[in-house]
Amino acid sequence: MKTAAAIISLATSVAAFAPASKPSRASVAVQETKADLQDMAKKLNPIVGFYDPLNLAEAEFWGTSNEATIGFLRHSEIKHGRIAMFAFVGYIVHANGIKFPWAMQMDGTPFPSETNPPALWDTVSESAKWQIFSLIAFLEFWSELSTPNHKHYMAGGKPGDFPDFVSGPEGIPHPVPFNYYDPFKLSKNKSEESKARGLLAEINNGRLAMLGIFGFLCEQTIPGSVPVLSGIVKSYDGEVMAPFTTNYLGMPFNM
Repeated sequence: MKTAAAIISLATSVAAFAPASKPSRASVAVQETKADLQDMAKKLNPIVGFYDPLNLAEAEFWGTSNEATIGFLRHSEIKHGRIAMFAFVGYIVHANGIKFPWAMQMDGTPFPSETNPPALWDTVSESAKWQIFSLIAFLEFWSELSTPNHKHYMAGGKPGDFPDFVSGPEGIPHPVPFNYYDPFKLSKNKSEESKARGLLAEINNGRLAMLGIFGFLCEQTIPGSVPVLSGIVKSYDGEVMAPFTTNYLGMPFNM
């Protein structure tokens, strides 16, 4: 799971939000309210409907407005849903021993043959992990940019949207052939209604994937906690939430 969650930054995001053109991306301001969330909840799951036991939909994080807070919550759910979908699929791929046939590192080290996903991540070198997380850090930085063509999701931007890779003096100093967001322009000719349906499907799939990946990990670390997975997933006695073998954050405290 750790490997899959890390490499999601190497894959494209779902294109449900792809705009028809760049100008439309800049001109549309999104300021959702609790009423909008309640309406969307009915479309996502008519049986459960709107469920907010912590009353987060009325909060105002960090002294911002309620609309900005809702933008943050919406963006956070979409992003974590995407991570979970890649993690769920990646877990299944690793568990079945599927890997690239070429070397993983410049010294010829092959991709691990381990079929227990968390244990597989533990076999990856620290230097390779740092490269993965460095790329993730860059993508996180880029995703938080607010430009004339891309409003921040807490300032009227579209939750889940990702700014294009712009080359030149005000962007990346070299050409980038594909955008992280809809790289193959699959949504270029889709109607707004089709994109809206795609968004709802993405949110539902993301929620299911979050439950799925944690179901795998719970059964691995707490045998019997998910009876339906007993005997299917392998046990793991390591720390699933520790990305590195060395506890870098705990070192100053002798942890």
